[in-house]
Amino acid sequence: MKDIPINRSAATKALTLFTSLLLVGALAGCDAAAQAAGQAATSMAEGVRGAPSANSGESLSPAEAATARAQLESIPVKGRAPKTGYSREEFGPAWADVDRNGCDTRNDILARDLEGETFKPGTQDCVVATGVLRDKYTGTTINFVRGNATSTAIQIDHLVALSDAWQKGAQQLTAEQRRQLANDPLNLMAADGPTNSAKGDKDAATWLPPNKAFRCEYVVRQTAVKVKYQLWTTQAEHDAIAGILTSCS
Repeated sequence: MKDIPINRSAATKALTLFTSLLLVGALAGCDAAAQAAGQAATSMAEGVRGAPSANSGESLSPAEAATARAQLESIPVKGRAPKTGYSREEFGPAWADVDRNGCDTRNDILARDLEGETFKPGTQDCVVATGVLRDKYTGTTINFVRGNATSTAIQIDHLVALSDAWQKGAQQLTAEQRRQLANDPLNLMAADGPTNSAKGDKDAATWLPPNKAFRCEYVVRQTAVKVKYQLWTTQAEHDAIAGILTSCS
């Protein structure tokens, strides 16, 4: 029954929003920067399923752009720390079911970002079998078919790469905070596999989406993630994000 996954998605989105707001407060307190982060996290958590398509070219509203610029200025600017000690395991098991909805994070994001998705029978509409992605990184449409030889066509990207986060403050987070960062829908997006692989752990100073229409949303979400988890930027990254934001409204 199609109404089952719709109800699951709505419940997941509501829980994600609630969790995001709680975590923002826990990490950053109640100062102005934290309030701005809460507003951005709320906006992204509410709107990410219905966000403009990769080909829309819609810009941010002046208020949204101003909030993003204020957030950016609240982020400390420092040099990149050594990568010593980094491993994926520092951010917990891959695709943990952090919202406890019975489905792992990878399938939650596929269900959120794909259109016309179908589910593997017997999985309580958790495991996505097929669907269509309107890829924001490339502006192309990609068919998803679950399988050993086909699943990698669509990957789940961390907009702020975990290695980059590790070198910009995540080493100081608790293990639970890092697990939340790795599974936070605000920081996750289904994307074209080869393009995501090309991005790797690069930040905005060294990589931007080929689809220019998505660059505003891309840096806004990166900024919101960095504020939410008290990460920093390098000077080059700060300047790259600031340059993009000047053209976003």
